[in-house]
Amino acid sequence: MPGPSVTGLFSSANSSSAKRRSLRAGLASGTLQRWPGAFSPLVAKLIAEIRFEGVYVSGAVLSADLGLPDIGLTTLTEVANRAGAIARATELPTLVDADTGFGEPMSAARTVATLEDAGLAGCHLEDQVNPKRCGHLDGKDVVPVADMLKRLHAAVSARRDDDFVICARTDARAIEGLDAAIDRARAYADAGADLIFTEALRDLGEFERFRAAVDIPLLANMTEFGKSDLLTVDQLQSVGYNAVIYPVTTLRIAMGAVERGLRDIVAQGTQSGLLDDMQHRSRLYELLRYADYNDLDSDLFNFTIEGARQ
Repeated sequence: MPGPSVTGLFSSANSSSAKRRSLRAGLASGTLQRWPGAFSPLVAKLIAEIRFEGVYVSGAVLSADLGLPDIGLTTLTEVANRAGAIARATELPTLVDADTGFGEPMSAARTVATLEDAGLAGCHLEDQVNPKRCGHLDGKDVVPVADMLKRLHAAVSARRDDDFVICARTDARAIEGLDAAIDRARAYADAGADLIFTEALRDLGEFERFRAAVDIPLLANMTEFGKSDLLTVDQLQSVGYNAVIYPVTTLRIAMGAVERGLRDIVAQGTQSGLLDDMQHRSRLYELLRYADYNDLDSDLFNFTIEGARQ
């Protein structure tokens, strides 16, 4: 007799190609696709369980988790390994921040091939100079349009799966103005970009102007403490945006809670007052599907969870 199914226990039950088709279908669906940032595979599992449409991996978050600022210090290998682990954790499509492509146009081509191999559904490349900086900081700069077009042409030419989504991000709004950013976005679409990431737009009116001027799908960035107003799903849907990311939200929530908790332990001498704010062990085991591993190998999981606090 066949043993218990191991589908989805060790990797995603969906193939990489199926996830890429799902991402494209979502962008064409007329419903805003919501992609929270995941800083770990475990967070990605929670995003999937709560039924978001996709997962996002932020370069700023990956840098911060390594104890580094978001100034282009991470490598393609680090990004591909971490993003690949996150992508394998769920059946959702995962879009990853590929910064400027980790070098010159040839590096952008290698980046796309590597991220395809890692199981990502898509990536975005930006038009900042290399090394880049956070898109909501002052003092950044963008490359000439011709340089970004070379970057995009290289990326598109390296794509082996036509469903792999190549998103072009423009940071020109804060440097050259909104009209210049729109002109760049149009040129990037003509160069083969499937999706445009409109970074650091100010308010709903600017998002609406961008939508009216650009024909391909658009991605909004709702990061906290930045230059953009925090718009609702309904607002973004109403002006015709196709997707929204919340890139650093989960990390900020987690780090805020960790800092408060550690300070409370110093002040109180115990973590006992924090228990009600913690994820319970039984909930963690549920998210990790311990019981399904038990069905596969009873020697691996041979205990039960008892009591209210463990």
